[in-house]
Amino acid sequence: MKINKISYYIFYQIFKNFLLILFIFLSIAWLLQITRLFTITNFIQLNIMNVIYLSVYLIPNIITIIVPFILIFGLLLCFIKLNNDKELIAILTVGLGLNPIKNTLIFFSTILILIFSILSFYIAPKIYEKYKFREYNLRNTIDINNMSFTNFLNLDGKTILDFEKDNNQFIDIFISFEDEKENIIFAKKGKIFNEDSKYNFQLSDGFKISIDSSKQIEKLEFANYILKIENQNKNTFEIFDKNTLTIFDDLKSKNYLNIIYKIMDIVILIYILVFFYYNSLKKINFNYKNNIFFSISAVSILVINQILKNSEILITSYSVIMLSLILFSFLILKFKDKYE
Repeated sequence: MKINKISYYIFYQIFKNFLLILFIFLSIAWLLQITRLFTITNFIQLNIMNVIYLSVYLIPNIITIIVPFILIFGLLLCFIKLNNDKELIAILTVGLGLNPIKNTLIFFSTILILIFSILSFYIAPKIYEKYKFREYNLRNTIDINNMSFTNFLNLDGKTILDFEKDNNQFIDIFISFEDEKENIIFAKKGKIFNEDSKYNFQLSDGFKISIDSSKQIEKLEFANYILKIENQNKNTFEIFDKNTLTIFDDLKSKNYLNIIYKIMDIVILIYILVFFYYNSLKKINFNYKNNIFFSISAVSILVINQILKNSEILITSYSVIMLSLILFSFLILKFKDKYE
């Protein structure tokens, strides 16, 4: 019963500090991402709530990236506090040794790795795929009626639009587009709206100039003119992003490198827990030099891992480098313990 109470208390402290660091890191990462997304609204005047809603789809993917960092600083924060409050010493004086702490760490790491694996291999890629589609649609669904100015907006690579607004009325409308001819249209007023993946222009009091391949010029003056231009962006989007691939997609496409990346992320989580135990917990050593050594060692492994993943190296090279670095860090730890 005593062991269960101690284990429960330690688990509660680890979990509480883990959630605290998770909240801090996730908030910072989410704010950085939403700031990037808000740059869309500055120009094409999208609904802010749509952008905030879109950013929520980034959270699972962000979590898979920051969890190792959260684990590092969550463990440090938790056990530094327990050590400063003399609670670790109290546990040892009961005569139970480090067993309650060790068992709690194993239990916590099992839950963490299970949740992280499900998130990394399936849930995060699925949700990130939805994010990519929604982001693309958001970028290419231009609500022209909410725009106060255009500054020669490029609609689809072939169509340039410019206008002014006066009391929510479109005036001085300029359109340049290409079909079999080069065309320029100017109208004093009109209506502009999106419908059925098309840009619709109902123009009044203007002219159209067309130039064919032989440089012949045609000019048409009109009182009313209707123009419909297909939105070429709508049906051309394909996702080429490894972050959208679930384990089933990787197995189907034989993308074993991406699977190894995610397995290595799990290995690094285990490495952080084991390294923390032998570096700090085993000798109850939480002085600032030891904490800095643990933090630098673990963060260095994470940074190098991310660099190697971005470089798209071979599976064997990646695996050998990462496992060698992990073993090397334990050799440094052994050497450090020997001469302390």
